[in-house]
Amino acid sequence: MVGIIGKKAALTAALLATTSLAQAAEVEVLHWWTSGGEAAALNVLKEDLAGQNIGWVDMPVAGGGGESAMTTLRARVTSGDAPTAVQMLGFDILDWAEEGALANLDAVAAEEGWDKVVPAALQAFAKHDGHWISAPVNVHSTNWVWANKALLDELGIAQPTNWDEFVAALQAVKDAGKTALAHGGQAWQDATMFDGVILSVGGVDFYTKAFIDLDPAALGSDQMVEAFNRMATLRSFVDDNFSGRDWNLASAMVINGEAGFQIMGDWAKGEFINAGKVPGQDFLCFRVPGSDGAVSFNSDQFAMFSVKDEGAQGAQGEMARAIMSPSFQSAFNTVKGSVPARTDVPNDAFDACGKQGMADLAAAAESGKLVGSVAHGHANRAAVKNAIYDVVTAHFNGEYDATTAVEELVNAVEAAQ
Repeated sequence: MVGIIGKKAALTAALLATTSLAQAAEVEVLHWWTSGGEAAALNVLKEDLAGQNIGWVDMPVAGGGGESAMTTLRARVTSGDAPTAVQMLGFDILDWAEEGALANLDAVAAEEGWDKVVPAALQAFAKHDGHWISAPVNVHSTNWVWANKALLDELGIAQPTNWDEFVAALQAVKDAGKTALAHGGQAWQDATMFDGVILSVGGVDFYTKAFIDLDPAALGSDQMVEAFNRMATLRSFVDDNFSGRDWNLASAMVINGEAGFQIMGDWAKGEFINAGKVPGQDFLCFRVPGSDGAVSFNSDQFAMFSVKDEGAQGAQGEMARAIMSPSFQSAFNTVKGSVPARTDVPNDAFDACGKQGMADLAAAAESGKLVGSVAHGHANRAAVKNAIYDVVTAHFNGEYDATTAVEELVNAVEAAQ
């Protein structure tokens, strides 16, 4: 939070050219950013738009994976009352674009040169039929581990560098009477852990064959059995009260020293920062051991729904312009925990974890190790994603052993296609 005021001042100056919009212009924004760190980040955008006389009608729908928000959105659109702007992920954006529901942002994109600065992996979801239909606000990655440094230091645990060391570290925390792995028993959280576990087992090649190509041989392989066995190992380090716990409450367990580790996307860092914690001093951030330079990503984007009112159209355009400005991308992502969605933003304002995230993303993109998150709708469409959720969660809750889970996974993915 410290230093945000200065960033906002610079951002406001960069965007004052748009103040000719009518005083009554406003955007109704549907989103699921409701935790402390997320709300702090979202407030940066609200205040920037307020500086341009654009009102903000807030429509938060709690639920860290966005499923509840998408259910609410469908109901609103079906009733003929779509919000003007909606936080979306991956294939959900393309699905709405194919229905002809989204506004065309080509004019703003051309003026601001988005084609040159937005990575191709993000453009794949921000464009449809060659037209810009959403504005990416960030790039998150999911295969992160967060750790309480004081607790690890007290127990003499070094940052693990491979899977066996990670399991040994978890065991040491458990033996000390603490919760080893903070986790919330929700399907999207289970699947988020699964992203990192898959990469730890077989790297990008296996991840791609199984969950992007949906190759039945990869889905039914011995490597997949090992992935489910590793998920079972992680389950043995979770406390008994994990069922239904929100992700930010699991983060709080690590922040407060009640738990040693959490596997969660880098939005978790926003909770640590919001609690006044400093990376490297109070907490550690590192990739799921065994990921080997791979990054599983998702990108929050704001899609603009087609509206007839010219004032609302103008507000949508200015919101998109504000989201994509370099100064906003820096100010927002330093608070959110994510990294900028454009490649020309300096890393000066970012902390150690932010700098690492930006470097990891650039290196993974260069080496071909940047892959869309299975858990967050960037590997396959919702039907396949939900089928994977069902199997992963059923296994995590003890309904299947690893071999049965693999058989169920093959069948579920085939049926969902």
